[in-house]
Amino acid sequence: MNDKYTHKNRIVYFNQYHIVFCPKYRRKVLVGDIEKDLRQIFYDIAQEKNAEIKALEIMPDHVQMFISFDPRQPLHELIRYFKGTSSRILRNKYPELKSRIPSLWTRSYFCCTVGCVNEEAIQKYIENQKNV
Repeated sequence: MNDKYTHKNRIVYFNQYHIVFCPKYRRKVLVGDIEKDLRQIFYDIAQEKNAEIKALEIMPDHVQMFISFDPRQPLHELIRYFKGTSSRILRNKYPELKSRIPSLWTRSYFCCTVGCVNEEAIQKYIENQKNV
């Protein structure tokens, strides 16, 4: 198989997501030391959860992450862990965050699968299975 696939016990996968989430009220609070600490927190969480951050951009008012992880781990739980853990750590270290916004993150997020095959190719492959 191709090297781009991850091989684990009884599972082979290529599971990648583009994820975006924002601070509450889209406040521009992810700057300076907060940004640096948040970056390290995210990489630590990824290592703890056996996920791979392939790209990470922290803007003052949102985070964009390109991540790969084991599909047996639910996406929403992983995102909740990223947001919850980072919020707790940052709000304890930077009390000014508590006075600026009631919680660090909004409850919502954007996610999109990222793959090497487009929708049309998958449909054709499935439709032509009996013709192979």
